[in-house]
Amino acid sequence: MRMSQMYFKTLREVPAEAEIPSHIWLLRAGMIRKLVSGVYGFMPLGRRSLLKIEEIVREEMNAKGAQEILMSAICPAELWQETGRWQAYGPEMWRLKDRNQREFCLGPTHEEIFTDIIRNEVDSYRQLPLNLYQIQTKYRDEKRPRFGLMRSREFIMKDAYSFDRDREGLDKSYQEMYDAYEKVFTRCGLSFRAVEADTGAIGGSDSHEFTALSEYGESEIVYCESCDMAATRERAGFSDAAPSEEAMLPMKEVHTPGTKTIAAVAEYLGLKEEQTCKALLFQVDGQEYKYAAAFLRGDRELNMTKLINALKIPEHAIEFADENAMHEETGCVGGFTGPMGLRNCKLIVDSELVGARNLCAGACKADHHVLNVNYGRDYKADVVADLKLIGDGDPCPCCGAPVKMTRGIEVGQVFKLGTKYSEAMHAYYKDENQQEKVIVMGCYGIGVSRTLAAIVEQHHDEDGIIWPMSVAPYHAIITIVNPKDEAQLALGEALYQELQAAKVEVLLDDRQERPGVKFKDADLIGIPVRVNVGKKAGEGLVEFKLRAEKGTVEMTAPEAAAEIRRLVEESR
Repeated sequence: MRMSQMYFKTLREVPAEAEIPSHIWLLRAGMIRKLVSGVYGFMPLGRRSLLKIEEIVREEMNAKGAQEILMSAICPAELWQETGRWQAYGPEMWRLKDRNQREFCLGPTHEEIFTDIIRNEVDSYRQLPLNLYQIQTKYRDEKRPRFGLMRSREFIMKDAYSFDRDREGLDKSYQEMYDAYEKVFTRCGLSFRAVEADTGAIGGSDSHEFTALSEYGESEIVYCESCDMAATRERAGFSDAAPSEEAMLPMKEVHTPGTKTIAAVAEYLGLKEEQTCKALLFQVDGQEYKYAAAFLRGDRELNMTKLINALKIPEHAIEFADENAMHEETGCVGGFTGPMGLRNCKLIVDSELVGARNLCAGACKADHHVLNVNYGRDYKADVVADLKLIGDGDPCPCCGAPVKMTRGIEVGQVFKLGTKYSEAMHAYYKDENQQEKVIVMGCYGIGVSRTLAAIVEQHHDEDGIIWPMSVAPYHAIITIVNPKDEAQLALGEALYQELQAAKVEVLLDDRQERPGVKFKDADLIGIPVRVNVGKKAGEGLVEFKLRAEKGTVEMTAPEAAAEIRRLVEESR
């Protein structure tokens, strides 16, 4: 492609809304353009890289026997209503009606749609297993779109769905997709880690998240160097402290004026924070109860995902309560709420409190706490569960060694759905004995546009993007330093034609621009190899430069062409 003919516009200044490197460089390099908040278009260079990621995904999916189809992004409400997700999915679902007032949504994911296809067209064990996938635009009305392609409202995703006869078949399909994902992200040049993850709104049992390591990632990862434990922070278990062997002491109410925080009451009473019990108060929608109170040790942090899972409610159905309004119905007192004396309220107690002894808790009375509170004797829970959020240095739930934390960008996730959707939607097959059996499912997603951003997060410097060869919009750029020089123009043109004939994707910068502008643009858009055709063109010499390295190497044009061909071949 000749840059003098290319639609190409870079930005010299950092856009005001851009906060992280991928957002900054993709905008500045002219790869993407913002339409409205959370919605971006792909310009020629960005679209080329996006298509290369898609093709890598497609090749690895096809290699595992998956078959590509393409379904509509517009999904009828009745399919989602069959599984109960029409309401459970929450406000992130983009809902709409047609002129006949029939309800639809813009698909955030397609479990129901694919299950509907299979239940209508598969009825025999001979047709299983199957794995169908699509690469398609998805929609989620994010409350707070941010970080460009990282958390957007419209995005491109590969979603695949496996259909098996039994759990053993699902295990095999799951492992095949897991292996395919490792190859996809390796080929994309990502440094990544697969970790255990929560299933969230998708549901099912086991799940792994593929996370591209990045300080700007929204996923927090916990891992142990002493064993193989690795999980998202929301998923990671937390080992309870050993049960106390202390004798239970009589409860004692004490006056604690103004001590509304754990730190304040512990200091006032001369206690360690681990000797206290904290309360967190919530309002819950759509349940038989309106309020819930979660209790855990004072020095622990609540894991909201674990609380939501313990209550078996969707994420959007819970929020922190207005303590004054909650007081009227439950008897809670902001800053002084304890587990005794609450009414009309669901109590969820962290499992660690069951074995703790003689804790200090709120008295449900202003400026008062109660000493020597013990589970079982003084209060009981409606639900007991691990509610704790693990942190850096906490003991590993598997081996007890201190864990470490890092951050990452979720680029893919695999799920064992089991029969969640097939049972709800009556997707059955007949076995060898003509007995009806429920189909066992898995689902597997890759954020294609998010992967593009993750690559830039890991591959950039102070001058712009540094694309891995496998996903670069072009493999090489030939920069003619002075297009008015006949020798430079002739050598640049000859090298351009030679590389094109060798199936190398190459840009020819033949623009009438200053050399400095051309060099800056080449660095900004991140083409892996640059060949400068300059003053020594008459001698057949050029400057060869790798984008990831600082210096240049002088060589003949044929040597440069051969080296480019070698690098491109190695990346395939």
